[in-house]
Amino acid sequence: MAQLTIFFDGGCPLCAKEIGHLERLDYAKNLAFEDIYAPLFSERFPHIDQQKADQILHGQWQDGGIIYGLEVTYHSWALVGKGHWVAILRWPIFKQLAQLGYRFFARYRHRISALLTGEPRCDRCDIGGPSK
Repeated sequence: MAQLTIFFDGGCPLCAKEIGHLERLDYAKNLAFEDIYAPLFSERFPHIDQQKADQILHGQWQDGGIIYGLEVTYHSWALVGKGHWVAILRWPIFKQLAQLGYRFFARYRHRISALLTGEPRCDRCDIGGPSK
């Protein structure tokens, strides 16, 4: 059973790309991925506010605890053995700057996606199908 479930925007090209990368690296199946815009999401996860999850990345530990934003990013990469790639997110001074950067990214991710990928939003990004 997955240790951490990540609730992500499957229509965001950059988000879907990161999730796809995590999924490929997750040999131990420590992560589960749930698209917040999947059919029946609200029924399956009534405790996750879809609108809030669209504004800030949500994660849920196996014991039910909820984490947000860069905490989800850090722990997800750590669980696939790549915590050293994102360790800087935990450094005291950089952590505060990274939080500001994350809030900006989360708010404008579709515009940023359009600049970087040419697509602000995809109808259904192919990430190989999220794990359940």
